[in-house]
Amino acid sequence: MQCMASAMTAGAAATGTRAYVAARRPSWLSPLMLKRLTACLLVAGVLGAGLAASHQPADADQAPTPAGQHR
Repeated sequence: MQCMASAMTAGAAATGTRAYVAARRPSWLSPLMLKRLTACLLVAGVLGAGLAASHQPADADQAPTPAGQHR
């Protein structure tokens, strides 16, 4: 359950940041730069959600596995 909450938080943060910057319309923000910023924010959101989900225990009774070890 926590991994879904982390994924939704990362997606919402990326979307909210993009909306905030688009609404402010700084002088350096051209349509091309907004597209690039959107792509970067989406990538950051997906990576953030993946990293957050990978560090969550699969079950509440299980401890997380150290990196590089398999169960």
